[in-house]
Amino acid sequence: MKGNRRRLVGKVTSNKMMKTVVVQVDSRQRHPLYGKVVSRARRYKAHDEIGCQLGDTVQIVESKPISKEKHWVVESVIAKGYHVVLPDDSAITGAGAAADQMAEGGPGGGAE
Repeated sequence: MKGNRRRLVGKVTSNKMMKTVVVQVDSRQRHPLYGKVVSRARRYKAHDEIGCQLGDTVQIVESKPISKEKHWVVESVIAKGYHVVLPDDSAITGAGAAADQMAEGGPGGGAE
């Protein structure tokens, strides 16, 4: 019975929950009548004991229901992704002064 379970490959888009990741699986198929290639993305909540990070490409396997929305388990990490952490706006020097200047009417313009 274990060999009959579906396996899907997708990217981790969220890991903010405890022991749960959201995996986005992209698929492309040709429309049966018009022939146009249609892209479709599905998001699955999967149980994560491995500790996946954002951007990782993982293989998930179908399992018995773990919770209301979680019916998949992360089986393996296929490729490690990269995650860029953007700095806060306050960390950028001069950003606050430039924003205040623009709010007051611009760098040399007042109400005329």
